[in-house]
Amino acid sequence: MRTELLYQTDAYLRNFTASVMAVDPDQNAVVLDKTALYPGGGGQPADQGMINFSGISSELKKIFRKEGTIWHELSGELPEVGQAVQGMVDWDRRYRLMRTHTAMHILCGVIWRDYQAQVTGGNMEPLTGRMDFEFENMSADLVKEIEKKINKEVDQGREVEVKIISREKANQIPDLIRTKINLLPPGLTEIRTVHIKGLDLQADGGTHVGNTKEVGPIRITDYKSKGKINKRLKIQLAE
Repeated sequence: MRTELLYQTDAYLRNFTASVMAVDPDQNAVVLDKTALYPGGGGQPADQGMINFSGISSELKKIFRKEGTIWHELSGELPEVGQAVQGMVDWDRRYRLMRTHTAMHILCGVIWRDYQAQVTGGNMEPLTGRMDFEFENMSADLVKEIEKKINKEVDQGREVEVKIISREKANQIPDLIRTKINLLPPGLTEIRTVHIKGLDLQADGGTHVGNTKEVGPIRITDYKSKGKINKRLKIQLAE
């Protein structure tokens, strides 16, 4: 069962209408023919929201992938197979995550461009995140330098463009994978790319803002060593 992933091409979609393709009463979960709710991945948490049908509102308890299928686990009643439902994204939380995810790409783009350091790990919550890089040395002065550079990129107002391309084409793009380990499943035939124009181009499945100005000021709040050539930077965004 293949679900159309609306969030991949329109991260600003807050509400959507879908049809139920499958129901699992044991997990109190449904499969929809389309969804704007992000199931999580790449360090970005899954969305929260609601599923409404026949005058009933059921809170999304969890959204997850199982054997390639996206399931929406609900806290209340379940709709039936074939029934139309309306999905609602918790927009305030989603938008904070969109800003945070784009901020992480700005950080990654600047560090790759200016220091050629690969990413070794990362994670985020709304308005805060951390990324690990292959830096042998890190200092307070270097952190200040990086913070100044990433905020300059925010102020540039760079457009953020999302595309879905063939794997063959993706393989021809140098440095599309910035992580130390290539996490793309070998059977994936299409690759989604996120392009901060003039700064960064990466394979990525998460949600992003359309322009770097939407991110707002970025503070690097902490840095620490996580190994001989592994340094962690923590960021914080303004409300």
